[in-house]
Amino acid sequence: MDKGVKKVRKSIERRKRIRGPVVKGGQAKKVYPSFPQEEEKHGYYPFFADTDSSGSRTGSMVTGFVLKGMLSVMLFLGVALLHQSNSEILSEPKAWTSNALTEDFPFAQVHQWYQETFGNPLAFSPEYTTTNNVSDALALPVNGSIAESFQSNGKGIMITPGEATDVSTLSEGIVIFAGNDKETNKTVVVQHADGTTSSYGYLSDINVHLYQFVVNNQPIGTFHPTVDNEDFYFAIEKDNEFIDPVQVIQVDEQQ
Repeated sequence: MDKGVKKVRKSIERRKRIRGPVVKGGQAKKVYPSFPQEEEKHGYYPFFADTDSSGSRTGSMVTGFVLKGMLSVMLFLGVALLHQSNSEILSEPKAWTSNALTEDFPFAQVHQWYQETFGNPLAFSPEYTTTNNVSDALALPVNGSIAESFQSNGKGIMITPGEATDVSTLSEGIVIFAGNDKETNKTVVVQHADGTTSSYGYLSDINVHLYQFVVNNQPIGTFHPTVDNEDFYFAIEKDNEFIDPVQVIQVDEQQ
């Protein structure tokens, strides 16, 4: 009788060992096998113990963020110290950093050089092609009379089209701004290869996007005159100074 009881107990203990430890809720703890390493795939022992891949990825991401943050702080402090210094040795680097932080990147000049050397860049490939009967001569973005001259405005000219019309570019270039301006509302600014920028303000609709390549006389938006706004704004700027568009384009100024 005692022998039979002992056999039953041993059998129960053996099944428990095979089944594994029981956790709360009556569910057995499951052990999932790790993925084999390259050494194991070829019949060798693993070089090091396998770790949790998600944990290692999280650790590497945190390390990357910390490193980028430290480099950003070092760069910021370096530029700040550079501008605080009055040393003549650092005058040239100071001027270079000031120019790099304040001036727009010459997208149009780079695009022209790339186009002449290698062809159209993929990122700035034209989305609009001109027809054969379109003239390359400079012309006003819209047809109309000049309601306010450059001498009166100080920055550009105001043109009165008199009717709804498309607004075309002065010449080919890269769009460096397309959105709402605090002074001229819906505005598009195009950077040209000769170093000039042309601004088109008080638009009703904008049909281009930032960093888009535009060709000569390409429509970039529309203007619909209203009771509150009958005039369209146009300006040309070079070397941070505004230029009278009348001196660049032959137009008939309203007397």
